[in-house]
Amino acid sequence: MPERRIAILGTGANGASIGADLTRAGLDVVFIEQWPAHVEAMRRHGLRIETSEGPQTTRVRAIHLCEVAELQQRFDVVLVAVKAYDTRWACELIRPYLREDGLAVGLQNGLTVDDMSEILGEHRTLAAVIEQSAALYQPGLVERHTPLSASWFAVGSPTPATAGRELEIADLLKHSGTVEVPDDIISAKWMKLVVNCAELVTTAIVDLPMREAIQLPGMHRVMFEAGYEAIRLAIAAGQSVVPLFGLADPPKDRPEELVDAMMDAVLHRFSIPQTRTTVLHDWMKGRHSEVNELNGHVARLAPGLGVPAPVNARVVEIAGRIERGELDRGPDNAALLADPVVG
Repeated sequence: MPERRIAILGTGANGASIGADLTRAGLDVVFIEQWPAHVEAMRRHGLRIETSEGPQTTRVRAIHLCEVAELQQRFDVVLVAVKAYDTRWACELIRPYLREDGLAVGLQNGLTVDDMSEILGEHRTLAAVIEQSAALYQPGLVERHTPLSASWFAVGSPTPATAGRELEIADLLKHSGTVEVPDDIISAKWMKLVVNCAELVTTAIVDLPMREAIQLPGMHRVMFEAGYEAIRLAIAAGQSVVPLFGLADPPKDRPEELVDAMMDAVLHRFSIPQTRTTVLHDWMKGRHSEVNELNGHVARLAPGLGVPAPVNARVVEIAGRIERGELDRGPDNAALLADPVVG
């Protein structure tokens, strides 16, 4: 059987880490990246990944977005790791270069699977959940906080069109961490959205690593209440409460306990004291964040489903002010976030 050709579409911290793992496993991998300096640094020096076990440099094949049009062969697998808000154009870009019987998998935050299916076809789309912490501040250099032994993935078929093909992707991702194949991948994606609503934007607003942010007065309650609102909304939207990260099932009458367990895992299993969230990374680089695809998704759906979500709405409001330059991020914002909780 010919070796599968794999593309990593979006090689930020997590995408690059996964791509390096697959490359070191001897697989045929192409990095497709939109940050020119990152591509050039990887071409000149390889991809350097710093971990608690020491640095590791991997020679990788990296191309610019503009060079996709020069590709002559198509890919068997595309791992989509761009920001959630970039999903549609990225899928349109790669669509002609994915084999008709190939597979695309979204290794992203947010609920991007419908966009991927619409553009690439249900028969070529799988969904995934990823839990891995890493940072990319300099071109060609990744700080990987979660080692391979602790990285975790779930892969599943969102529709019957790809049923039975989950193991094809699980077989690849096992080179980068532990992989599970849940029966209900969409509910699993919702559960990851739940924990993301609690941690990503909230801690970025106060401009601190997660473990420091949660220690600020009122922040623990804000973060967990954002997650509680999101899991109540998920249930109202017809999703099942399914455990992630190998956690135990929560009591049926207390789904909030899953939020507690997932947050404990994120804070202590998948991060280190200096871990900043991807949203804070974006803001530090002057970039737009995924707030509208995370807390914004909850805030938009909440009124129609009759689920109060004032904390998520407040997170969206404050994040918007920061992105518009009307408010500086910083610890003082903890009091602004706490208003809906204590009010």
